[in-house]
Amino acid sequence: MELAKVTSKGQITIPQEIRKKLKLKEGDKVFFVEDNGSVQFLNASQVAIRAVQNGMSGEAEKAGFTTEDDVIQYIKKLRNTATC
Repeated sequence: MELAKVTSKGQITIPQEIRKKLKLKEGDKVFFVEDNGSVQFLNASQVAIRAVQNGMSGEAEKAGFTTEDDVIQYIKKLRNTATC
């Protein structure tokens, strides 16, 4: 458990160990999520990546890709088409 002090402007310094765990660096944005009376804060970049991954879930199968080799062959085909 970590402790931080709130300044008169409502700011806090996120403890170093928490920044490391969330992979936060200067300029990163965070989300605050309230759920049943508790609040979590999350690295906004990681939330965005998860949202994209969840949105794409199952799309490869819909496109007919069943193996990693199918995807590799499709990429090779696209690269050959793009250079011609």
